[in-house]
Amino acid sequence: MAGVTTRSIARSLLPASKYVRTKGFARQHWTVRKKPVLTVGRTTFLVSLPALTYLGNEAYKRVQSSTVVYALDKAQEDLEQADYLYSCGETEKLYQLLVQYKNSDDAEFLWRLARASRDMALLPHISVPEKKRLTYEAFEYAKWALERNEACFAAHKWYAVCLSDVGEYEGVKVKIGNSYIIKEHLERAIELNPKDATSIHILGYWCYAFAELAWYQRKVAAMIFASPPTATYEEALEFFLKAEEVDPNFYSKNLLMLGKTYMMLKDQDKAVLWLSKARDYHAHTAEDKEVHKEALDLLKKLHA
Repeated sequence: MAGVTTRSIARSLLPASKYVRTKGFARQHWTVRKKPVLTVGRTTFLVSLPALTYLGNEAYKRVQSSTVVYALDKAQEDLEQADYLYSCGETEKLYQLLVQYKNSDDAEFLWRLARASRDMALLPHISVPEKKRLTYEAFEYAKWALERNEACFAAHKWYAVCLSDVGEYEGVKVKIGNSYIIKEHLERAIELNPKDATSIHILGYWCYAFAELAWYQRKVAAMIFASPPTATYEEALEFFLKAEEVDPNFYSKNLLMLGKTYMMLKDQDKAVLWLSKARDYHAHTAEDKEVHKEALDLLKKLHA
């Protein structure tokens, strides 16, 4: 995960937007009527996710037809293969495997396809137009997954993440409007699966991003919405600690964010403790290496 960052809110307001609500659980989102004007900056969060495997597929019902049984067995094998490819970081192979299920009625395929499309968009060799296409494609798959099974925690999680991604192309007003829905779906994902550390972690990021907004950014946000989203570092800390409690040492970025949050709360001893853990985390991915470097730099500042 490239990390969740908070950038300055645009100084200029966007054209009028339209609030769209689809059937089912809170699958509403903000969208612009026309292409938004160029903005100076924007609030950005939920930029990427941890490379973790999500198992726990739904059991298939017993059927009598041997043809259908074979189809179900093949589908189950492909789900298992998809999880294996994801754990190995084989993004392109995973996408090619799952895209054949793009018209499936099974949410388990669709949320995985949303995740794979999003991961494809993040590959360094992907062109800017293709990145945008894949980002919107990922959101559509996540939306379809929810339509087919609103009790699927992973569908809620990836809907939240993909909704945040498309907001990057639709401007500040849309982005802030969507932030309420993003939080709602993350909370629902946690309600459905309280043991999913990544959903808890991402919600912590949501809180951290809004807690980090400067006063002038809050003022601009208040010009767009009467009651813009708010959060505190204490709330962010609660989620980061909960994620660690659910799955200790599961993700280097969670260790880093614990250290950064304690820094914002002026608790240097605990900041050093968690930043040291992030620094010493065994690096498996490029992101882990980035976490190591950032933790090292922050520790140097604290000891300066």
